[in-house]
Amino acid sequence: MSSGQELDVIGIGNALVDVLSHENETFLERHGLAKGTMHLIDEARARALYDAMGPAVEISGGSAANTIVGVASFGGRAHYVGKVHDDQSVG
Repeated sequence: MSSGQELDVIGIGNALVDVLSHENETFLERHGLAKGTMHLIDEARARALYDAMGPAVEISGGSAANTIVGVASFGGRAHYVGKVHDDQSVG
């Protein structure tokens, strides 16, 4: 690093989007989802879920990015390396 300061953690991962929505058990069963889990999905599945669910919040996510945020929140020096694309979320 050019600043001469050391890092505590470097996270390398996929730049993902977490989608948070309040849904009932019936919704989960109907779409084959399990409460408290994470699913990587393709565009067609994302469109189907967005069309079926209620209002949602989109936030940046992915385990590496979330870990880096946690380290930084405790005062650690952390950097994140991830690949992004010039695209729009499906919503």
